[in-house]
Amino acid sequence: MRLSVDYSKPFNLFCALLTISITINGCSFSDSSESISDSTSSIVSSPSSLSGKSKKYQNDIADYTTAYVKSSQSSASYDSFQKGLSDIAENAGVTNWDQDSSTYRGIGIGLKKANVEGVAYDTYKKNFAGGDAKKMDDIQEGYDSEK
Repeated sequence: MRLSVDYSKPFNLFCALLTISITINGCSFSDSSESISDSTSSIVSSPSSLSGKSKKYQNDIADYTTAYVKSSQSSASYDSFQKGLSDIAENAGVTNWDQDSSTYRGIGIGLKKANVEGVAYDTYKKNFAGGDAKKMDDIQEGYDSEK
């Protein structure tokens, strides 16, 4: 039996990578709530004013960004990245995701988790923010918050 995954859709790639990661690392249901809690607190150092839903959304954006950056070719399309962001936002019930600071902080966290630095970081930040100074500040804030 041959499995095929449509890698042309970043969201599908994210789901496939997440599934593989869970499979490789294993999943213990007895400690799952503690593990999830620990992971969430280590992934996002965000203001306490964020609701659980906002934190989950920001974490999903960070995870997607990390997977996208680590798996994309140098000729990666920013349009496909934005389509993936849009899909995550839609699933989370977030409207105007492209104006939501949590989106860009999540991108910054994801870039840090992917160990993107220097010129590559500056390039991703500028392109993902569309050159918008406020969005680039939000990406920087997320990047700086990740340890």
